[in-house]
Amino acid sequence: MTKSFESLDETFDITPTEVAPKAIKKVKPIIEIDKDGDREKDYTYARSQLYNIVEKMQEGVSEAMEVAMEQQHPRSWEVAFAGAKHAADIVDKLADLHKKMNDLEKDDPKPQATQNVQNNMFVGSTAELLKALKESK
Repeated sequence: MTKSFESLDETFDITPTEVAPKAIKKVKPIIEIDKDGDREKDYTYARSQLYNIVEKMQEGVSEAMEVAMEQQHPRSWEVAFAGAKHAADIVDKLADLHKKMNDLEKDDPKPQATQNVQNNMFVGSTAELLKALKESK
């Protein structure tokens, strides 16, 4: 033990003891990759959490409004209005969640049949090129 705590040990009449550190087990999380299922599950979870937060904040805002009406103190009104603003922000986040989910559904990668070819090079004379173009029409 260090000597810096000896005066505290004497003051509180305790005897110092050494505690052995415990080994911390690192657990590797199991992650299953299921893009559509996870996305839908995450969306429903986030949506339900936002709904729960909004409901709890509405209760808190109504109670803060009651306190503000009883006390008529400027700080209590400020707290009530700040709570209402935060509840409105969470409703805005819910709308953003819907927009992001719709964007993800639109951006699903689908195989494209067309490929753009750039920097084509024709080896030959101008007469051969004109002849090939006429034949292709």
